[in-house]
Amino acid sequence: MADIVRDDDEVELALPPRFEIGERVLARSVVRNDGTFQGRDIGEVLVERGELGYVRSVGTFLQQYYIYAVEFVRHGHQVGMRAKELCTLDRLPPEVLEQLGTDAARLQDLR
Repeated sequence: MADIVRDDDEVELALPPRFEIGERVLARSVVRNDGTFQGRDIGEVLVERGELGYVRSVGTFLQQYYIYAVEFVRHGHQVGMRAKELCTLDRLPPEVLEQLGTDAARLQDLR
């Protein structure tokens, strides 16, 4: 059996989950099938960078990471994602909203 390589020493589970169920999120990068998404070829793109999704559940992996099951609106795929692969739309810091200016109001229209 292949060794599982942990990409960092951080134990996310020591803190509360970064995202909540029902929260709107965007994918920060392209996500390809690693073989865990049935019905799609390995390497096939499942989610494009910037795609909108909703957190449907929060689980854990290797007693170290939170895994967020995110349902992406465009295709209806539900994909397991790490926090570092996601960006919230519902709880942006005030300084980000300030930088967005009038465009911040348009975030409410994204559904």
